[in-house]
Amino acid sequence: MIYDRLGDAGLKVSKLSLGAWVTYGRHVDDDEARRCLLAAYDAGVNFFDNAEAYAGGEAEVVMGRVLKDLRRESYVVSSKVFWGGDGPNDTGLSRKHVVEACHAALRRLQVDYLDLYFCHRHDPDTPLLETVRTMDQLVRQGKVLYWGTSEWTAEQLAEAYALCDQHGLVPPQMEQPQYHMFHRARVEVELGEHVRSRGLGTTIWSPLASGVLTGKYNDGVPADSRLGQPGLTWLQDAITADRIAKVRALTPIAQALGGTMAQLALAWCARHPHVSTVITGASRVSQVHENLKALELLEKLTPDVLERIDGILAG
Repeated sequence: MIYDRLGDAGLKVSKLSLGAWVTYGRHVDDDEARRCLLAAYDAGVNFFDNAEAYAGGEAEVVMGRVLKDLRRESYVVSSKVFWGGDGPNDTGLSRKHVVEACHAALRRLQVDYLDLYFCHRHDPDTPLLETVRTMDQLVRQGKVLYWGTSEWTAEQLAEAYALCDQHGLVPPQMEQPQYHMFHRARVEVELGEHVRSRGLGTTIWSPLASGVLTGKYNDGVPADSRLGQPGLTWLQDAITADRIAKVRALTPIAQALGGTMAQLALAWCARHPHVSTVITGASRVSQVHENLKALELLEKLTPDVLERIDGILAG
């Protein structure tokens, strides 16, 4: 396993990590989820990503049952706050919801503190100073080690940094943006200045573009695939004729490097200097092992290979 710092923080996270979105607590039975989590852990994965919104909190319950048997110092676990329920104070980033969601995540994950705690989205209905003060308070209380954001714009982050500087508050350390071969500008351009000047780390999600970059949707959506499951058909918007054509053109490059299309896509994300960790998903142990083989392709992504990939993506 390769470990990288979370931006300029001292914390080190595995280059490939495992997340619970649209898998654990809903579409994968608990026994298989345990096997996946332990397979990743045994292979050196030390960051496990979660959120209060994943399966209505059940994903954290499933993950917590596994993590409680592991040495606490050996892993990094996250939660995210924004979508917590239907009540007027069950969503957003008010002090009330952020604190209550933190306590609920601690109970579900069976831990005394969260390593990473993300504001899952920006909340225009809550004063930003209220949110950053609350995150600062949770850090100082030892309930959270690092706080960050997910899918915030560079401008929203700049406002948060300015408030933290002005009021002497702990600033955000990481952002969780979507990043893959078809969605590049946020990580490579927009967040670049914060990465360089503020030491912002990134824990990127959807590196396979909801599975499109595996090639398994080249001929349609199999009924037993993730995108074919009830409640997840909205993810099929990621499938377009242009993307499928590019995946087909990229596949021979992956094969020439001795890997699969999915492994090439994961390695391509992991190689970018703005990326601290690539969050993968797995519903079977075999997927965990296959995903981890992507690390073997990193040294094969030479400038010539990357140029060929860019040529196809720009076409």
